[in-house]
Amino acid sequence: MKTRKKGLQRLTNSQLKIEKVFNRKQITESDLSILTKAEETKLFEKLTTALNEAKGEERDKIIEKIDLIAGKEYRNQIWEYNHSTITSAIATLMQEKGRMPAQREIVEKTGLSRPTIHKHIQEYTKHGLYLSEVENFRFMASKVLAKMFQFAVNGDTGAAKIFLKAVGALNETGANSTLIQTQNNFIQINGMVIKQETLMQLSPEQITVIENILKESTNDKYS
Repeated sequence: MKTRKKGLQRLTNSQLKIEKVFNRKQITESDLSILTKAEETKLFEKLTTALNEAKGEERDKIIEKIDLIAGKEYRNQIWEYNHSTITSAIATLMQEKGRMPAQREIVEKTGLSRPTIHKHIQEYTKHGLYLSEVENFRFMASKVLAKMFQFAVNGDTGAAKIFLKAVGALNETGANSTLIQTQNNFIQINGMVIKQETLMQLSPEQITVIENILKESTNDKYS
């Protein structure tokens, strides 16, 4: 019986310690030092639950509370959540309303606070995760160009125009200008690298096809 009472007392003291740290406006490493590893784990579980359930400014307070103890990975997870939530809300609202939504509408849709949304929209292009995402798209650009090239040589006017503009080969300065210009770009199709030098060696028939595509595209533009 005495052992059981001591166990309950220890549990109560542990909970009080966790609550004391949790209720601080901003938790520091020093605050964590009074907790055991098990108590620290329970504290972070409590903080995570609170963050997931909070909305608006209440959520901002919890993020501020953990700012000094949150690692880079945790901050990245918060940023990714905000980014995907805001992006999804804007896309959905544009479909529903046929216009760019007001910030008030984004607030209602996401459950995020107005300051959080404003700050994210203003600064997201400078964030490391966004820059990494852009690099991923650039990495895939050669595959997209390869597909455009395949469509172009098969007579697709739109694909030809996109491809030639992308590699800098579309020159609109006059009839006597060189069609293929030297650039530092290349594409890869099924493992085969195609450089500008290769494009310049296209047969007369292939050049004629591309010229006809460009003429047709130009006529469509000004008709």
